[in-house]
Amino acid sequence: MLHLTEKLKGTTTVGIVCKDGVVLAADKRASFGNMVYTKNVTKIHKIDEHLAIAGAGSVGDILNLVRVLRAEAKLYRANVGKPMSVKGLATLLANILNGTKYFPYSVWFLVGGYDDKPRVFSVDMAGGVTEDNYVAAGSGMEFAYSVLDSEYRENIEVKEGIKLAIKAINAATKRDVFSGDGILVVTITEEGYRELKNSELKTLLRQ
Repeated sequence: MLHLTEKLKGTTTVGIVCKDGVVLAADKRASFGNMVYTKNVTKIHKIDEHLAIAGAGSVGDILNLVRVLRAEAKLYRANVGKPMSVKGLATLLANILNGTKYFPYSVWFLVGGYDDKPRVFSVDMAGGVTEDNYVAAGSGMEFAYSVLDSEYRENIEVKEGIKLAIKAINAATKRDVFSGDGILVVTITEEGYRELKNSELKTLLRQ
């Protein structure tokens, strides 16, 4: 059994803004020290029909915050009568993390979604928020950024964004020992949240 103070870590996550939606991607490996603890961790989580977060860091901390954010999104929808915005979710998460910065969560989140337009935010463990056309986080982020910096272009379609996200994650898994064991890809468009099947990913990569 794991001691309560021990943490499962290691990841690479990527978020990309496309003209018709957002792509979030992550590897599936969780590491415990120098050991691969599990090869099938879900690092992208649906918060609402048009909102999702990708988490890097402590699995326990990430899952705890996912539960809180889902509850807050439901309460917002019930009280206000409309879904929470992407910026609203990023701000809420930033406020939570900033409020615990002296006893911080060991996390780094990418917040993606589609309201009036596709948007992606990076939220660090101290509550710092950055919005950009593409973002990466986790132990393999430097390798992912090397691909994103050279190959991203504005107004790409989701179909191309998926390929770019996979390429960025693959670059990280080849160089970062804490990333690997498959890729999870999610798209968020006007139609909502969708997790791609492995067969779909293989078909897209062959095109």
